[in-house]
Amino acid sequence: MKKSISVIIPAHNEEKYVSRCIRSVKKAAVAYGGKVEIIVVCNRCTDKTAEIAERNGARVILNDDRCIASVRNAGIFSANGDIIATIDCDNRMTRGTLKEIAYLLATGRYIGGGAPIRFERYSFPLYLNDLMCRVSFGITGLYCGIFWAEKATFEAIGGFAEKKAMEDVATAKALKEYGKRRGKQYTVLRRNVLINSTRKYDDMGDWLYFKLMYQNIGTFIKAALGDKSDLDKLLDKLFYDYNG
Repeated sequence: MKKSISVIIPAHNEEKYVSRCIRSVKKAAVAYGGKVEIIVVCNRCTDKTAEIAERNGARVILNDDRCIASVRNAGIFSANGDIIATIDCDNRMTRGTLKEIAYLLATGRYIGGGAPIRFERYSFPLYLNDLMCRVSFGITGLYCGIFWAEKATFEAIGGFAEKKAMEDVATAKALKEYGKRRGKQYTVLRRNVLINSTRKYDDMGDWLYFKLMYQNIGTFIKAALGDKSDLDKLLDKLFYDYNG
């Protein structure tokens, strides 16, 4: 009997993207052939995200935290599935994603993992971003994007590391370390990818993150020295208050 899967989708005013994301999950669910639950965690939404999500068959949970890890955890700890997969609302998964996740976990060799990231369109700066991601993931083995593991595994590590930034890396490290203690590997999907939205690049230019690194070097230095006040403001602008 196939294990059930819960897909967690955090969303902050994502009425333009939520149905697209859910459709990609539904296609993956059909390819998987087992029970799949879709949970949209509406974080401080003031638009029609919840209404659209419910209309597309998702279960909606309301959440007011200003921390993406806490938002994901709200979905994870209310999920009914044996397996958890997470995906951001403006992104999409490819058709075989859930089937491959279930297969890899069923081998008993893997504790969980991430997914390769591919942008939905490309330009020279986006190729550079893609290259940096591939090199970083290849060196560290801390693949992010779509996170997946058994629900019991997420419960054992306490869910996502509740940080406002770099929570994905911290969570990947926790999964990797937990897997090592159990004789299992942290891995990455081989046949499927996360289709990464380029909407922020569309809005603010394809050199966005390179510009941010250059323009906010003082903010990053202050944060490294312990003063994260300016970094928190930057994160709010780019993530927690993005979309209004």
